[in-house]
Amino acid sequence: MKRLLEAELIYGRLLDISEPHLVARYNKALNGFGLKPTALQRFSIDMTGFSPEIAEEIGDRDYLDPNRVNRRFIILTPAQAELPVVHTSFSNTAALMHEFFNANGRAINAITIKDALYGEIEDSVSVVEDIDDLLSINEVRFRVLSAEDMLGKATELRELVDRLKKVPNAWADDAMLDRMVELARTTGDIRQNVLVPDELVFRHEAFWANHFGGVYVFLDEKTTTVICDPSVPGFRRSRPWQVSYMAITDHARIYDFLATTNRLQLPQASWVQESGLFQHRADMVIRGLVDAADPNADLMNVDRIWLQTWIHRNAALVARDGIYPFLQEMARAIAATGTVRMQDVAPENRFLLVRAAPQHPDQWLVNRLISELVPRDFVSRFVFDKQGFYKAYEGYSEKFREYVVATLTGTYLKDKAAFRHKLYGLKEE
Repeated sequence: MKRLLEAELIYGRLLDISEPHLVARYNKALNGFGLKPTALQRFSIDMTGFSPEIAEEIGDRDYLDPNRVNRRFIILTPAQAELPVVHTSFSNTAALMHEFFNANGRAINAITIKDALYGEIEDSVSVVEDIDDLLSINEVRFRVLSAEDMLGKATELRELVDRLKKVPNAWADDAMLDRMVELARTTGDIRQNVLVPDELVFRHEAFWANHFGGVYVFLDEKTTTVICDPSVPGFRRSRPWQVSYMAITDHARIYDFLATTNRLQLPQASWVQESGLFQHRADMVIRGLVDAADPNADLMNVDRIWLQTWIHRNAALVARDGIYPFLQEMARAIAATGTVRMQDVAPENRFLLVRAAPQHPDQWLVNRLISELVPRDFVSRFVFDKQGFYKAYEGYSEKFREYVVATLTGTYLKDKAAFRHKLYGLKEE
């Protein structure tokens, strides 16, 4: 993983924490979770407050996610809203955190001047033992505390202000007035400062969970669709009247579901040729074949002439694999007719030709699923399914790892938004 770290392909874009007062607040939050304070004077954090350095120090990557449900968070600064989430058990953790930041921005800005927020994203279950536990999560509640008890003091001051207004002769209670002055020194004027986050409950929409090797849950008006390995506890047994179950290997049913619910953008010349998606995946496939045939091949310096020569010399291997000639044929069909007859395409090849419908709310989740079903496209895997990418990366040869890192840093990392827009049609909010 050293090469990934150096290229910032893992734990990239994190926020450096080195100011003593922020380290102290972080330690108070850790103490609130019953964890030992860190001895580190400098570390980095993601949007949720997860720190890879502290995880290594503790020896537990799940220190903010102990049961892989009811995720913990630590907010030291509003700047965390712009950070990625680099370690999570649910694909929508980042979206939920964004909602919390957006809904409670004023309170977060005010509190983090003097304090830190921490707490849990509470689900309706405390442990996930089968699919039914995942299906029980309909909404989440942010349980929020503060390291210096700013929230508690603001709440106490508000209650005392209410008492002063409503209780006759309360103004004569010197002890109460002294307490109000003492609290106000910490909280400031709570009539102006919004110190208590007031929007704490958020809908738990479609998601992927890393439990049981990975479970996709899609929500529609009258039905829920679960896609995972059939060996997962509860598969086809939990809520069969409400839930449609699909095996992750059942490409035909998965494709039909995504297409009929308008979650896929089917191949049309208007976007295929502009995006270059077919050629991109063809390149991924052929370079993967080169590596499989010769793990010592130097893919860093090859050009298209070299690749074409290799293809001709290894025509039998390329034909036996079948994917590269298939993509070339589909590119010709698009150029000639403007479309592809998907019913004529083998189910296992259909996901090579599609992307998530860019306007659908589930676009990121669908692209994640597609990237899992098209594993040789390591770029898409990195963009949408980093857990899957890192696992696959461990199995790459050293030469191929070098090529993969160079490809990602030379393309995607140069301009992520532009890359996602061109290849996947995604528009940044």
